[in-house]
Amino acid sequence: MTGGDTPRGRLRDRLKPGKWSDLRKRFGWGALLLVIGIVLLLSSGLWMRLGVSVIAGLMMWELARLTGWRHPEFHSPRHPVLIGLLSGLVLLTMLVLSGDKPLLLILLPILAGLPGTHSHERPAYVLFTVAILGAAYALVAMREVMGLATVFWIVATVVQSDVLGYFVGRKVGGRKFWPSISPKKTWSGTLAGWVGALVLALGLWVSGLGTWPVLLVGPLLAIAGQFGDIAESWLKRRVGAKDSSQLIPGHGGVMDRFDAMSGALLLALVLMLVHLLPIIGG
Repeated sequence: MTGGDTPRGRLRDRLKPGKWSDLRKRFGWGALLLVIGIVLLLSSGLWMRLGVSVIAGLMMWELARLTGWRHPEFHSPRHPVLIGLLSGLVLLTMLVLSGDKPLLLILLPILAGLPGTHSHERPAYVLFTVAILGAAYALVAMREVMGLATVFWIVATVVQSDVLGYFVGRKVGGRKFWPSISPKKTWSGTLAGWVGALVLALGLWVSGLGTWPVLLVGPLLAIAGQFGDIAESWLKRRVGAKDSSQLIPGHGGVMDRFDAMSGALLLALVLMLVHLLPIIGG
């Protein structure tokens, strides 16, 4: 019997530093991102629009690199930067101008980016552009229409799902949720995120801050967030990238941190448009 086959050996293997080696860096930068996110949500008007536009521009810079601009021998490395700047300015314009017509400006980064996107990745580029800018637009719209408490609920649902999925998935392990696309995501972590969303919604309902539909919408938001994460994992796996970029130590890129949030915000936007998104505290 080898050392790893004994109870003490198995315990030692479970406690190997490598399994949690990235935790300190991940936690530190995660806390910083959380503070930035809270400050952004507490802001309003032009400052919030500027902040959201910067985040969306960074995500579009990463998307342009992933889908075709990653090889300077074929394309100028300046183009992803230009796509990011254009996207940020387009989103800011969409958020500042009133009415529905400015939403058509989303076609500008699509048309500007397609010539440099690999032919196989053009459908993905279009879909992710709409998702990124649409989710950013949804965040500002819901902040102003549905109120701060409702947006905090959506954000908290996604954050707890991500945190529980990380810790429960690593601690419990078990069967993989979608191994061909996201090999690290487990069923245990996924289910933990759903349960956490339900518990959060239950707390809002019991406290009188939310009506009973939060019990249905909460887990749905968690699921939408998880599929936003899976969608980005699919894209990275397709183009052979581990992270969307290296902008955030321990977390990868901006898309890596806001992919789940984008999925949840898009679902919340649809629910808001059909008057099915609960208002928290209202």
